[in-house]
Amino acid sequence: MSIQRINDPVVREYAPAIGRMRRDVVEGLSQSPKRLPSQYLYDARGARLFEQICDLPEYYLTRCEMTILRTCGDDVADRIGPAALIVEPGSGSGDKTRLLLQRLHSPVAYVPIDISRRQLAAVAAELNADFPELEVLPVCADFMGPFEIPATRRPPRHRMVFFPGSTIGNLVPEEAIRLLCRMSDAVGPGGAALVGVDLKKDRRILEPAYDDSAGVSAAFALNYLDRLNNELDADFDREQFGYGAHYHERAGRIEMYIVSRCDQRVRVADQSFDLRADERIYTEFSYKYSPAEFARLASQAGYEAEHVWTDPDGLFSVHYMIA
Repeated sequence: MSIQRINDPVVREYAPAIGRMRRDVVEGLSQSPKRLPSQYLYDARGARLFEQICDLPEYYLTRCEMTILRTCGDDVADRIGPAALIVEPGSGSGDKTRLLLQRLHSPVAYVPIDISRRQLAAVAAELNADFPELEVLPVCADFMGPFEIPATRRPPRHRMVFFPGSTIGNLVPEEAIRLLCRMSDAVGPGGAALVGVDLKKDRRILEPAYDDSAGVSAAFALNYLDRLNNELDADFDREQFGYGAHYHERAGRIEMYIVSRCDQRVRVADQSFDLRADERIYTEFSYKYSPAEFARLASQAGYEAEHVWTDPDGLFSVHYMIA
């Protein structure tokens, strides 16, 4: 692990090396159907594009979750209690974090974890300035990989993982259970998790949220190819690829993919891959759950559901669970 000071506070580095990215990408493209690991969507440009997606009219998820945190924030804070350590995997822009921190009772520290280092450093510095009594300890890492939660100056009474945005839905159920188990280990007995979960609904609402009319979702996915060209010496021609998103109702998930417009051969890290016309390369899944389905999933990781909040339209949910 290396530590480098970018403004203040210090960013602790556990981000995956280029060699791991190369192995993950080659392994994914060797599968049938082909996949690209979703964590590598978030280079600096990818992170900016995703923030644009969150502001789109079709993308209801952020608005609904922000509404829940605004209207139910006092109840959330009372359940969490005073002097908590808050750990947030995939911290992003920090907008939801601000809503939470503003309501909490004297939190001890906040640990944002994100793979996009530039955004992580900027947001950590902003929160450090806006919440001077709060110790901010940013960690640059893929939260699915190895990292350590930094020690805090003041001992917390308990720990809580804050995992908003329906990121849990990007994992297949088996992966989600493994991550929830890791979260449970991180917070310890009596710790808690506050998790955003998108609810099942009509595909006419779901599909536009992931394939918007302005084409930002497509730009976000296709930016992956630019990153591979720049960092792994790949030779993708973006003009030969399109983008799509489809709700697989039986699986209960949105499937996002890049699609080849023609028969072609591409090279990545000195390896070649043949693509047929209309062949898909999956970049992300987003699973949708009913409250009861997610409670059953979380129980397999040792969590007990304590409370669920939803927005007025019943599109999104926030779950508070005890480890």
